[in-house]
Amino acid sequence: MPAVSAPAKALVTGANGYIAVWVVRALLDAGYAVRGTVRSAAKGAHLIELFASTGAFEVAVVEDITQDGAFDEAVRGIELVAHTASPFRFDVAHPDELVVPAVKGTVSILESVRKFGTEVKRVVVTSSTAAVLRPATGPAPVTFDESSWNEPAVQELAEKGAAVSAVIAYRASKTLAEKAAWEFYERNKGSVPWDLVVLNPPFVFGPPIHAVRSLRELNTSMQSLYDTVVRGARGDAALAESAEWVDVRDLALAHRLAGERPAAGGERIIVTAGPFFWQELVDVANAVAPAPLAGLARGKPELIQGRPYVTRYASAKMARVLGLEPRGLAEMMRDTLEAFARFEESG
Repeated sequence: MPAVSAPAKALVTGANGYIAVWVVRALLDAGYAVRGTVRSAAKGAHLIELFASTGAFEVAVVEDITQDGAFDEAVRGIELVAHTASPFRFDVAHPDELVVPAVKGTVSILESVRKFGTEVKRVVVTSSTAAVLRPATGPAPVTFDESSWNEPAVQELAEKGAAVSAVIAYRASKTLAEKAAWEFYERNKGSVPWDLVVLNPPFVFGPPIHAVRSLRELNTSMQSLYDTVVRGARGDAALAESAEWVDVRDLALAHRLAGERPAAGGERIIVTAGPFFWQELVDVANAVAPAPLAGLARGKPELIQGRPYVTRYASAKMARVLGLEPRGLAEMMRDTLEAFARFEESG
């Protein structure tokens, strides 16, 4: 399958989101023209201002991504699609608030591409390691690769329905949406001129460039980081927990590379910079010099001494197929603390 290259035109869905706006920038910086979908003209105003100097960005309003035909017009004249639009939040009253837009939005964009994306060569879908991991069965560290699926979350959602936790609902939404994407592609790959790539990042951290006027408007992952390293909101047990992460800028680059690399076609790719303890983030934040913010949390560094990272994700395919070498915690933390400082100054 032919790869896409600049100056092709790309479509980024949910373009005003934390990850998506960096995807837009990565594509524009590489010479692509970009059309970004937003739910209202007001939500596109910041993007138009942010990327005005490029002369290569435009906004398309898609009010409801779950509606049939929602993206019919947006996909016309597009060669690369990056579908990032999917809810990531835990303040939901019912799991359908996560599951329905995740699944229907994914199927909707693929159906529009099938019908009207006559120039599309590749579709890149943003999934998550939430669709990869499985509950721990013991204390021993476990490494997951692209062959793993979070079927237990889907099963728990089916069993508990509206009573399921928001975390499980989110994990199930990502699993169901990604499975829907692959099933759609398998049914139609013999009759469409494009192929599919799915990216599975873990926690995504790094400086935001979407419309954030104050710290109260941070996205979910960045709010967790702020609460941990600045507010000290995590207790001892939570500080000793481990997970994996990737910088938002590297994930954005991964989207571009996934569109360009021929070998990426038909692949599911975990995009990760590696593991961390939440206490480790606190330690790295306190090591940034000169300090962008005063009064950071200290936590208890001794909590993680000698502890193994419990959950790991394989990164071999990311390195082999995308050639991506993610940046480290120190760079991410410095740039993020500087962003936090600007938000605190602005109130």
